[in-house]
Parts: sequence; structure tokens; C-alpha cells
Amino acid sequence: MIISIASGKGGTGKTTVATNLARAVDGEVRFLDCDVEEPNAHLFLNPTITETYEISIDIPVVDGSRCTRCGLCAELCQFKAIAVLPEAVLTFPELCHSCGGCFEVCTENAINRGKRTIGVIEKGQLNGIRFRHGRLRIGEAMVPPLIAAVKSCKQFAGLTIIDAPPGTSCPVITSMRGTDFVLLVSEPTPFGLHDLKLALEAVRFLGIPCGLIINRADLGTGDTAAYAKRENIPILMEIPFDRRIAKAYSRGKLIVEAFPEWVEKFKALPAVIDRIASGRFPGSEGERE
Repeated sequence: MIISIASGKGGTGKTTVATNLARAVDGEVRFLDCDVEEPNAHLFLNPTITETYEISIDIPVVDGSRCTRCGLCAELCQFKAIAVLPEAVLTFPELCHSCGGCFEVCTENAINRGKRTIGVIEKGQLNGIRFRHGRLRIGEAMVPPLIAAVKSCKQFAGLTIIDAPPGTSCPVITSMRGTDFVLLVSEPTPFGLHDLKLALEAVRFLGIPCGLIINRADLGTGDTAAYAKRENIPILMEIPFDRRIAKAYSRGKLIVEAFPEWVEKFKALPAVIDRIASGRFPGSEGERE
């Protein structure tokens, strides 16, 4: 099973849930931190990094001796990464989305494939957890290709946990696409509820079953829980606003490490998620029991 942990906004506790789930479950786990602009799961899991390699994307390099300046490549490019002038063709690599269309449309074979490094991937492991995250190059804007590289792993028989970026933009969609279940993390505040609604729209657009964890559940109002009930989103866990948990977090400690009574709660999540994904959870869409 592949579970994506997502949220409509940052700071809801998404990475907290993802890392605690990874440490609590039995068996081998693959952890993919796809928040490549600001990865921080490694601060809590402390994996031993064993491999680092760069990720590059294709960019156009124009051969002026072959180019007839017909303009087909510039007309095709929706992001204006190529500009055809009377005397030359200019390329803007930072705008290129590496779709490959310019290479195909050029009838003179005047566009060659160059490379631009967008970031690195680091791989490691600890205590049965296979860890992998990406680090976007400073100043780089092309996030989805690096996320796709983080996710491009071999077939894995165990549980895969994806820590998605916050929000609902392209990086989040790239992280969630192809997963079996999305575990949304929210907080019971007006801002949290607003962004939960946006996140739920994205999940439903992809057609992926989902559930909800409410963090700092005893703060704010009951509007988030009421919304989840109206939208038929199962609430799988409520984490209280606890000073002891906050202190442990500030020291880089996981909830399941500082408070053993939480181990079983996180350990039980995959089985419940499997029931929801297969339509066997009471109250879930497609319920068969």
C-alpha cells in the first residue's frame, strides 16, 4: 500500500503524522519525503544517508548553423522558454518545463538536448525504514520533476509513506498521484478548515480515497469535525494540543518515542486505511459491510 500524507496548508502536523506512522508500524517501510523545497522528515527519523545523486532535466540547446528560425518551437512552447528573433534564437532554461515538444517539432533537427540540474536525491535507511528525499536546488522552480524522481522507486512489498508538500498546487498533485490512499492532516481552526476543503477537492479530483487526522484537536471549534462528517470523511485519529508533545517535538522526538501509549494508535492506522480503501469501513463511500 502507498499512503500519501497531505494537508492544505503548512504547519498542521503532516510530517509529524508521517514520521510517527513510519516508526510505529511493523515490517519494512519505505519513506519518501516529497516536500523537496523544505524537507524535514530526516530531522526526526535520523536516517544514515548512504547515497546522493543529482537529478537533471532536458533543456533545449539550439544549433544556430542548422536553425532556419521558422518559429515552430517558440509557437509550441507555452512557457516562453524559446524566443525566435530575426538574427538568433534565445532560450531561457529556467522557464523550461522539459516537455520535449521543441525537440519533436523542429524539422531541421536544430535543437539538441542539454541538461540542467534541478536538485539532488539522498537515500538512506534506519531500523527497517528505507528513506529517500529530494532537495531542490536553490533558486530552482521546477519542483514536479524532482518529486517524480523521488517517487520513481522499484516495486516494494511493504508500506510506502509519502510526505507530500503542503498546499494543493502541482507539487502536491504530483506527490499524491498514483497512491492508494491520502491521509489528510488538518487543525480545528478557520484557516485549517478552509485549506482542508481545498485539499479535499484535489484528492477527489484524483479519485483517491481519503481519511482525516485532526491535530491539536482540542483547540478551536468543532467545525472541522462537523465538515468531515458532512463530507463523509472518516476521522482516523485526533491528536490533542499537549504541552508534553510540543516539548518532545521541539527536541526532535517523535510522539511514539516519547509516549509509548501512542504506538498502538499509529500502528493500527494501516489496517483501518486498507478497510476504507477497499470500501469496508463503516460510513465510507462504497461500504460493503
